[in-house]
Amino acid sequence: MEIGSNQKLDYSMLENKTILHLGFDNTDSTVGKCTTHLAFKIISYLLKQTDAKFIDYPLLIRLNPNIPWKTRGNGAVCIRLTTRYPENITDYIIHEIQTNSDIRNGANPGLVIHENLEIPSSVRFFSDAALYDVLTLNHAEKILKSEGIRCYKFGSGHGVIGALAAVGSLLGGDHTFEAICYRNYENIGSPRLLSSQNVKRMDMATYPRTFNNFDYRKNRILITPHGPDPVFCGIRGENPHVVSESLGLIDPLESLDGYVIFRTNQGTNMHLQKRLKLSEVKPYMAGYLRGTISESPKVIPGGHVFFKVVDTVGDNYPVAVYAPTGLGGISSKLMVEDTVDIGFGVRNKHDNLSSILNLEYICILSTKSTISFGNPICKICQIRMKSEGKNKGYQCDRCKNKTFDKSVVTIKRDLFPGIYLPEVGSHRHLTKPMQRFGRENSCPYIFGLFRDLFKNWFGDAKFCNSILNKRSINVAGG
Repeated sequence: MEIGSNQKLDYSMLENKTILHLGFDNTDSTVGKCTTHLAFKIISYLLKQTDAKFIDYPLLIRLNPNIPWKTRGNGAVCIRLTTRYPENITDYIIHEIQTNSDIRNGANPGLVIHENLEIPSSVRFFSDAALYDVLTLNHAEKILKSEGIRCYKFGSGHGVIGALAAVGSLLGGDHTFEAICYRNYENIGSPRLLSSQNVKRMDMATYPRTFNNFDYRKNRILITPHGPDPVFCGIRGENPHVVSESLGLIDPLESLDGYVIFRTNQGTNMHLQKRLKLSEVKPYMAGYLRGTISESPKVIPGGHVFFKVVDTVGDNYPVAVYAPTGLGGISSKLMVEDTVDIGFGVRNKHDNLSSILNLEYICILSTKSTISFGNPICKICQIRMKSEGKNKGYQCDRCKNKTFDKSVVTIKRDLFPGIYLPEVGSHRHLTKPMQRFGRENSCPYIFGLFRDLFKNWFGDAKFCNSILNKRSINVAGG
């Protein structure tokens, strides 16, 4: 039952309260700050200082990862709550975004405030498009104006695009969760102190309920970022219980400021759900297509592979497979007339070259049968016959048996139907790991479904460090 549906809803939980949907984005820059950290600070205040009642987990919505002007992970946040004092809360959040965004270093924050039970269909459609297309601030502002939704812009206000998309994202259907821990201020910029052995232990103990924790091939931790932002680590998984439980297994060597569990579209391939015709492809878009290999792969120095694909209406496009993805070996075995599905992001045109589809996954649907012709086997002696000359057939040296029939041999292809993903170290935030295929969450969005949140979805510094240093605590709530 989605917000905005005509089905009967239970309004008893509202108790004369106002529903607020608060979306914000672009509060960070390439050199510092973090939108989810600002959300953590806002949530801490709301829980301790106001009457706010959260009706969903805070949402972390990763948008089209191909946008070149994004800051890091291109993630926007939405908070949904009820309150009797909406103006007090919105005034506070406006102030926090204005004063705690990295505007002087290029952040362009946007805040969208929607006070209604229903999310308009135009906002939901905008949110869907923000995952794979390139949208403009003008487009977002037209929707906001037509629907009577408030927004606030700082800097250029480009963050309004992501803020509106976050408000419109219901995450009905597949979704995951991420527990994000934050550093104390004095530690920001210093190396994150975390043991590889502890991360591997956590990964093995929680597989397949968590994902993308450790790159065993390169012996590299994947749950920690590497920049000067305040995030210490983020553990992604299938439910809030397991990501909270996982925090108690990593034993960091520094005290932390707290954590929050987000509901998110990470690990869902949500940006690759739009099936595109090649005629529709524009720079920076994302999607997938079904087509046929039209030009054999070429491997260039560095291990990168290029081939061409033709779609069902006859349009051709070049495809690039970069060595770090680990998909070059599979791609190099493709042959003309093999049929495939490919997920891709579109690289912009440059140097008078056409746009290129950067491969994110490949699904081999069928492979062309390859045959060769040769001297036949004698049916009597079971030995290879010799050619008698052009158009003179073949003869067995032993029994002198003759034939004009060539031997037809089907060459075995070292390529099998199935889906092939990048190596885990090359996964984007939205990339669906192999272990999630067939295990997707399928819960529709129902108003109030998450009003009884997992009790440990938020932890301040004291509670967070008690979990991290005393693993005997039952952080999964029983």
